[in-house]
Amino acid sequence: MTSTIDPEQIQAAANRRGRSLAVLCAMQLMIILDATVVTVALPTIQADLGFSAAGLAWVMNSYLIAFAGLLLLAGRIGDLIGSKQVFLAGLGLFTAASLLCGVATTPEVLIAGRFLQGVGGALASAVILGMIVGLYPAPGEQARAMGVYGFTSASGASIGLILGGVITQTVGWPWSFLINVPIGLASLALAVRLLAPQRGLGIGAGADVLGAVLVTAGLSLAVYTIVQTAEPTAELPRTLVLAAASLLLLTSFVLRQARATQPLLSLHIFRKRQVTVANVIVVLLFAAGFGFQFMTALYLQRVLGFDSLQTGLAFLPAPVLGAVMSLSVGPRLTVRFGSRAMLLGGLSALVPALVLISQAPADGSYLLNVAPALALVGVGTGVGIPAAIMLAMSGAEPTDAGLASGLNNTAQQAGAAVGTAVLATLAASQTAVRVSEGAAEVVALRDGYSGAFIAAAALALAALVLAATALRPSRH
Repeated sequence: MTSTIDPEQIQAAANRRGRSLAVLCAMQLMIILDATVVTVALPTIQADLGFSAAGLAWVMNSYLIAFAGLLLLAGRIGDLIGSKQVFLAGLGLFTAASLLCGVATTPEVLIAGRFLQGVGGALASAVILGMIVGLYPAPGEQARAMGVYGFTSASGASIGLILGGVITQTVGWPWSFLINVPIGLASLALAVRLLAPQRGLGIGAGADVLGAVLVTAGLSLAVYTIVQTAEPTAELPRTLVLAAASLLLLTSFVLRQARATQPLLSLHIFRKRQVTVANVIVVLLFAAGFGFQFMTALYLQRVLGFDSLQTGLAFLPAPVLGAVMSLSVGPRLTVRFGSRAMLLGGLSALVPALVLISQAPADGSYLLNVAPALALVGVGTGVGIPAAIMLAMSGAEPTDAGLASGLNNTAQQAGAAVGTAVLATLAASQTAVRVSEGAAEVVALRDGYSGAFIAAAALALAALVLAATALRPSRH
């Protein structure tokens, strides 16, 4: 007796996978939108809740510290108890924390809500990549799925700037957070129904409590060390002590993993050169890309005089071209030429974009100096980010999917945090020097941003050289 394959069943399975992918990407989009929407709303939040200038930074920092610090641990928890369970917990907590932020009437409540958002975002985000790889194991389908995810990651920040400007100037900053509540509840209901149940390895298979404490404390302190350098009260000796402490914690974590019978982070994953090199490239790529978006928003507002709505709309070329490349063109080219070739192409577009905008003058034109750079960034990140993520996830065993996903997300967040903090500090320092030399404020600001853009170009160039020399050619 021969069995026949029901085309309707095949189509139903494909539709279910598509809806599952949509739910996963909706969560990732909420996470990225939340960070950038809040960036645009910060001045209004400061005025309404009475934040000090130093305290306002913690609206961002409390989220970053919790998110980056917990990603590796969250990824491993996904391997142990099941990715679906961890994703649902993270999505639920992120939604509840968004409600808390939206109704906050004091700085303390908002900062606490942002910290809880970071915890929920880490839990959900850490397992998303592993779940996508599980849904789409075939190279061609995986390239298309990663294109959707890559668009979400690459263009979410630009979309957030646009949405943030609209929300802040129409219905008020609380809706920057409250908008997550209906989206989160709908996504939670769909996730419960659509995502396939997954059995984990069991807590006994890898509950390295000491390792979890060391890596979470080390990563959180490292992010705190980075972000506090931009504060006016930051002092070099204190920063060096914090950096040494975070390095000691992370070194102790690595030594612990080398000896633990059930390590939180199996160091064997770093023996795969493709995974290790690709994650380094992800750090550099996100440092350059997110630093670029942050500095460009400042240039538009403080040099060209754009308001928050104009600033958001100015970013449109990046997400539009990013969508075209990551959702349509990129996946087809990836299947034909391989992920490495697409990564090289994306980085080759990103480097000149950053050099181009570094030359924008104090009396610059949006159409001549900014829009072309944004278009190139949209093309570069649209093909480069999905390719880098696919390479970083390549070679991971199914039992390490959550670990590899958490590691890659940690690389993304570390890159974004480091890039933004370092470039902002560099720009502020250069601006201060130019002011002390007697330059007009707008000229000093422009010079500071120019130096930051050149530094971002150097990061992207380093990623390009590394991809060309250390990554093996790959067809997927």
